[in-house]
Amino acid sequence: MSSSILKPIVIIGGGGHASVLVDILRSQNRKILTVICPDEINARPVFSGIAHHKNDDEIFKYKPENVLLVNGVGMLPKSNMRRKLNQYFLSHGYKFETVISNGARISQFALIEEGAQVFAGAVIQVGAIVGSHSIINSSTLIEHDCTIGNYNHIAPRATLCGQVTTQDDVFVGAGATIIQNIRLEEGSVVGAGALVTKNLFKNEVCYPSRSDVKYN
Repeated sequence: MSSSILKPIVIIGGGGHASVLVDILRSQNRKILTVICPDEINARPVFSGIAHHKNDDEIFKYKPENVLLVNGVGMLPKSNMRRKLNQYFLSHGYKFETVISNGARISQFALIEEGAQVFAGAVIQVGAIVGSHSIINSSTLIEHDCTIGNYNHIAPRATLCGQVTTQDDVFVGAGATIIQNIRLEEGSVVGAGALVTKNLFKNEVCYPSRSDVKYN
């Protein structure tokens, strides 16, 4: 790991996604300077004892060379809020920490790029690449030789079989399965529980088949 791991952290966001990240960072004894969130955060005990500011511009009190940012804003399908936040602060010279849970299993021959977040229970196998600022959520399986683009969200318990490629801004829903050698182009969305057996084009959406059960 680089020496940057020792820099203190500023968290952007105070909701559920941010709380998981803070839990990971606290378990690793990282110093968290503040949580930036317009809403109150007192209801979540994980934030206890951490300073709270409500305006994003409070980040500018800290010099870019002295801190690392962690984006705690979750990613929803077709939303670019997370990317816009990152690009705003990157343009001012800040960098984003890569957050990896101690409970994740990552091959020494996999590559996790800067700013990515990997949650507990995730498995990332040999030859896989996870792009910058992507979220690999709880208990996700990224099989061998997959390439995950930038700003992806691979939701809990999703499975990407071997040699799957996703481009930037792809969302894969909870429990979805992508079979081997599939390509998901930029902005595509896979619904929760879907089984994907063909390539998806740019901005294409794949929902699982549904059956409506009627009771008399």
